[in-house]
Amino acid sequence: MSELRQNLATKECVIIASERARRPHEFVEPGRLMCGEGPTWEAGCPFCPGNEESELEVMRSPADAPWQVRVVGNRYPALAEKATLEREYRGLVRRISGVGYHEVIVESPTHNTCAALEAPECLARVLQVFIDRAWQVQLDSRIEYIQFFKNHGRQAGASLRHPHAQMMALPMVPSDVRVRADTARMHFDEVGVCAYCEMLEQERADGRRIVLESEHFVAFSPYAAFSPFHLWIVPKAHAATFLHATPPEVADLGKVMHTLLRKLYIGLNNPDFNYVIRSAPVRDLGAPYLHWYITIVPRISLTAGFELGSGIYINPSLPEECAAFLRKVDDSVLSVGAEP
Repeated sequence: MSELRQNLATKECVIIASERARRPHEFVEPGRLMCGEGPTWEAGCPFCPGNEESELEVMRSPADAPWQVRVVGNRYPALAEKATLEREYRGLVRRISGVGYHEVIVESPTHNTCAALEAPECLARVLQVFIDRAWQVQLDSRIEYIQFFKNHGRQAGASLRHPHAQMMALPMVPSDVRVRADTARMHFDEVGVCAYCEMLEQERADGRRIVLESEHFVAFSPYAAFSPFHLWIVPKAHAATFLHATPPEVADLGKVMHTLLRKLYIGLNNPDFNYVIRSAPVRDLGAPYLHWYITIVPRISLTAGFELGSGIYINPSLPEECAAFLRKVDDSVLSVGAEP
């Protein structure tokens, strides 16, 4: 029988459609383009070495050697860094000028690679660049919220194959982020405990949805996962913002994300996916009720009219089975290149 489950931290509900649930292996789609196929360099790619648009470059890592990660301004930005912040609230007209930052983080000089084929240190380097750039951007008094995310594959919104992530820094806090923060604050006010810490404790005690656990992080498919193989990576230490992650935590997070992305790559045949870093707004970096985490969402199921109309997702899989499937995937079957 199907059931409605509620996420302890966000209070969002999902329908686990057990009567029409598909087994984890049924989500594997054959014939996908695998990373490593095709050329390692492409003449028309603006992210490949030698094609760099120097006028768009913001920073690179390392700064004094051939780059491994670059931050560049988006050629077609959704937000404008040099615009003037203007607000207008007049009847129906409620607007803020499109001030902000829209940047691309080029994750590797290799055109046809992806995190699953790189060394964990390469992914940790990308994460550290996220943090370094965010600390620079948050000094801009116009910025209220910074979002890092990655689109992998066409179904996830990627228009270029070269591995890259993005950062958008906004002059306001998105309503979804604000609602989640308000929900977390109410939980904290009621019981005196961070909802995410409580959720993490209960997931670890249950154990069925845990995919892996490291020194600093726990990765699991939430009890109320809204789609197949929906994953959370939650730090064990309470912290409101990703920006406060220490170098040992970043290194550990690189290993955890690398393992998860390899398991998805091998187990589901390189699915399209998004990952998002959910972190505190700029003015709430020390909020005791907020707890940052990363969510990974493979794009292997569709959002239809019911989801759009109700805000309740229908998950045609059991999180417990998805987690068990990923635990069994041997992520060592691919060779891992050493960090350049």
